[in-house]
Amino acid sequence: MNLLAAIASFIKVVEAGSIVGAARTLGVSAAAVSQTLNRLETHLGVRLLQRTTRRMALTENGAQYYEKVKRIAADLESAQSSIISDQGELQGRLSIASTSAFGRHVLAPLIAGFAALHPRLLLELSTTNGKINHIQDNIDLSLRIKPQLEDGIVARRIVSLPFIFCAAPAYLARAGVPQSPQELQHHACLAFRYPLDGRFLRWGLIRNGQHYDAPINATAISDDIDALAQMAVNGAGITRLAEFVAAPYLENGQLVPLFEHRPGEAHAYVEPMDIYACVQERAALTPKVRAFMDYLTEHLKRRWPMENALAPSFHTPTEKDLQ
Repeated sequence: MNLLAAIASFIKVVEAGSIVGAARTLGVSAAAVSQTLNRLETHLGVRLLQRTTRRMALTENGAQYYEKVKRIAADLESAQSSIISDQGELQGRLSIASTSAFGRHVLAPLIAGFAALHPRLLLELSTTNGKINHIQDNIDLSLRIKPQLEDGIVARRIVSLPFIFCAAPAYLARAGVPQSPQELQHHACLAFRYPLDGRFLRWGLIRNGQHYDAPINATAISDDIDALAQMAVNGAGITRLAEFVAAPYLENGQLVPLFEHRPGEAHAYVEPMDIYACVQERAALTPKVRAFMDYLTEHLKRRWPMENALAPSFHTPTEKDLQ
């Protein structure tokens, strides 16, 4: 029996909460994982897990064993990554999770260049606006917006991306051009519903250092930002898009930006969208994770140079961060 592999399977079962979940993460059959656990229990001479067709629970011995061995897999991978990094060659799997729009429009185009630099790495990108679980989903690094941050995660704000209020020329010709965000309450507004908790993402603004939310009249809602962009392009109303989504539509004239600042006037500017790079714990900052972080940060600085200047070091979000 490969003891280290058996311990790794045991850890994955506990973290995933089921043999099936662990098998999916490990890329093997549930029967293979179950057999490995049986061999590990025989080797140790104790029962680690109480297993039925419906549930699984750690025994007292299993809980004690898990506490002792849970860091083994992470430490081994970190040690291996360090050696490989010292030799100038990264290899293995790097799993990245991201919000859907940021993953599609920003990360996906950048991954090709990173893959070319590290041909022995297997890169996996998962995009979701739902909950991200590093352990259960076997994620090395996640890119999140503030509503996705949670207690205990280790996070670093890596970029603040501009939001843009915009609408199609046809809509503005029909409904008029709002002169201030206050007038949005009298217009058709296309709002994003965040799947994690079902709330609208607020249209935040900042004036004289004070945050406030624009009053809006939501006439259409979607949990897909690209769908909202298409609604806006086709004249359904005013929406708020991240710059990386809005840019091509603004360039070809399908959308028109609103509330642009004019020198000398008091101006409420649109609150940016902060993107956080997150790992489960500091020990998860392996060389391959750091390499991707450095690569990503360098490319983000080229496109949004001013917004990156204040990015802090990694920290665990406080209650204030999560508000």
